[in-house]
Amino acid sequence: MKRILFVVGTRPEIVKTAPVIQTLRRDRAFKVGVCLSGQHIRMVTQMLRDFDLDLDFDLKIMRHKQTLVSISKKLMPKLEKVYSEFRPDMVFVQGDTTTAFVASLVAFYHNIEVAHIEAGLRTFDKYFPFPEEMNRTLIGRIADRHYAPTPKARENLLAEGVKPSNIRVTGNTGIDSLKFILSGDHGYADGALNKLPNDREIVLITAHRRENFGKRFDNILAAIKRLAKSRPDVEFIYPVHPNPHVKEPAFAKLGGIGNVKLLPSLDYSDLVRVMSRARFILTDSGGIQEEAPYLGKPVLILRDKTERPEAVKAGAAMVVGTDTGRICDLAGRLLTDTPLYKKMAVKRNVFGDGKAAQRIMEDLKKRKV
Repeated sequence: MKRILFVVGTRPEIVKTAPVIQTLRRDRAFKVGVCLSGQHIRMVTQMLRDFDLDLDFDLKIMRHKQTLVSISKKLMPKLEKVYSEFRPDMVFVQGDTTTAFVASLVAFYHNIEVAHIEAGLRTFDKYFPFPEEMNRTLIGRIADRHYAPTPKARENLLAEGVKPSNIRVTGNTGIDSLKFILSGDHGYADGALNKLPNDREIVLITAHRRENFGKRFDNILAAIKRLAKSRPDVEFIYPVHPNPHVKEPAFAKLGGIGNVKLLPSLDYSDLVRVMSRARFILTDSGGIQEEAPYLGKPVLILRDKTERPEAVKAGAAMVVGTDTGRICDLAGRLLTDTPLYKKMAVKRNVFGDGKAAQRIMEDLKKRKV
């Protein structure tokens, strides 16, 4: 029996590792453990319930005003102790968080193999997104197994010298989770969403990227305000990230506008259902760039660069940056330009078919981890 440890720290990590954890736990060939770093707390508890995941280790490192350095400093000795206790044959990490990078580094120090879910995403600019681009690049140097979501991600890894035999294109595990949530019969956990009018268009907004803090974020908020004022017939739904760099300016500049609903961060199931209802989505999130095309929802990406160019190439998304005028122009077009909207609002399996976890398990068995 092979001992596999998943180390996760944030909501997206749980969403994207859950189908792999569930799949491996159903097979007697694997002993699976789950370690939560606690890099995020408020937004992960519901995720664990939604996906019926039990924790084996909870490191509880979350502190008010923590920094990337403090996260790393606290994680390293705690993970060393977990690895010593669980004795994994392989450590699984997902994506690009500080938790994922530190978990990979500590595994390397202890000569433990590392598997990387969602490997090979690149913008080729180490500061965009920050610190994620550098985290995933460094994980790519450490990892022994690279589970790339798309052929493009595989190409990026090959260009960096990763052996073809160590890469498997699986699709994105986030689509596995999206299909799982859509298959359930869930009402809204947030009661405010039950009051959304059925006869009005909805625009969903998610904006919280670290590299957008400051002037860039002010520009995004100015665009939302201008759009809402010009289109009182449209509901703008904005689940606001709890980070004070996001929450404080968002409420200061958008609070009191009748058709802008500022909500707490949504449970994943609620977020999926709002995405399904939305006409289109304004976002600087990475995961939504993957999920929205599957749902047939156009995406305007509030960043200057994306590590998911497949969505743009497929015609499901546009990179609009953080210029207020450009955001307003393109968002306005998606509300009025029917041919453009229909061209973008097509369901596409850009990032997978929902069978990524199964492919990862098959690869592990084939390689006899």
